[in-house]
Amino acid sequence: MFNKIFGYFSHDIGIDLGTANTLVYVKGKGIVINEPSVVALNTKSKQILAIGDDAKKMVGRTPANIVASRPLVDGVVSDFEVTEQMLKYFIEKVHKETFSIFPRPRVVIGIPSGVTEVERRAVEDAATNAGARQAFLIEEPMAAAIGARMPVQEAAGSMIVDIGGGTTEVAVISLGGIVASRSLRIAGDELNEDIIQFARDEYNLLLGERTAEDIKIAIGSAYHLEEKLEAVMRGRDLVTGLPKAITIDSDQIRQALAKSVGAIVDSVKMTVEETPPELIADIMDKGIFLAGGGALLRGLDKMLTLSTKMPVHIADDPLTSVVRGCGLVLEDIDSLKEVLVATQYEKAPR
Repeated sequence: MFNKIFGYFSHDIGIDLGTANTLVYVKGKGIVINEPSVVALNTKSKQILAIGDDAKKMVGRTPANIVASRPLVDGVVSDFEVTEQMLKYFIEKVHKETFSIFPRPRVVIGIPSGVTEVERRAVEDAATNAGARQAFLIEEPMAAAIGARMPVQEAAGSMIVDIGGGTTEVAVISLGGIVASRSLRIAGDELNEDIIQFARDEYNLLLGERTAEDIKIAIGSAYHLEEKLEAVMRGRDLVTGLPKAITIDSDQIRQALAKSVGAIVDSVKMTVEETPPELIADIMDKGIFLAGGGALLRGLDKMLTLSTKMPVHIADDPLTSVVRGCGLVLEDIDSLKEVLVATQYEKAPR
């Protein structure tokens, strides 16, 4: 009863609960929050000091008693209580400007397609404990396809590759369901690790995570670039222990990323192999769509085109595809209900 009353004063929201970033879509308003999925915690008092942008500034710069960490690893909840606090923070932030004292929104959350029942339940429970009166779950590749305005409910094949921070989701969708899919725990974070490993092996240089990500964004590529790019890699020399700076180019970084990029390409090819021939014909006509932050890696579309012999397109604003998909489901939840994952709260009173 109270949930229903508080629900009238709440904004229904869609959340892309990503390993690297959390994006929040508010019904009728659009995307209002895009912040890193990072929480800074005082290990002595168990008190949460900062969430989102403020917490990300602390990564690698905290004293021993403060830990700035990500509560989600590879797209799934690794720290339940901290995830709950983070969701609560985002729900309350959305309702700050309204008169809602106890926000009780309906929430649509994107989850990786390969998660177990336990991992799915963890996300659901975290959302309801954080204040959601109803938690709906949608698989990320489905949300990304809806966000990219693909005709997911038609009897035609649509193929999406969503490369996020922790997972790469590959899916072929038809009639509102996933026909063939692969969930790979190699994505943006793994590419950063490849750069850190490359610096250590080649130059005895210890890099920080943020530095590796900056280099990936600045000069990272999956395919040979016509114009070679350069960047300065700064870190600590593992031999002398002193600071060291080295200039590297895009060819070296491409070599460093080759193994992980190859794994992503292979998972796309395997999914194509499992797809019924009728749907392959549709995909050859429409092409494969790339979404997520990894879609912005230079030359990845060319690499996939060569490997699959099919056209590859990058979705408009690939970073927000999943949360826009969650938002479109929120706006018309009745007609898009079939794309949602069955949950324990589905039959809860509205």
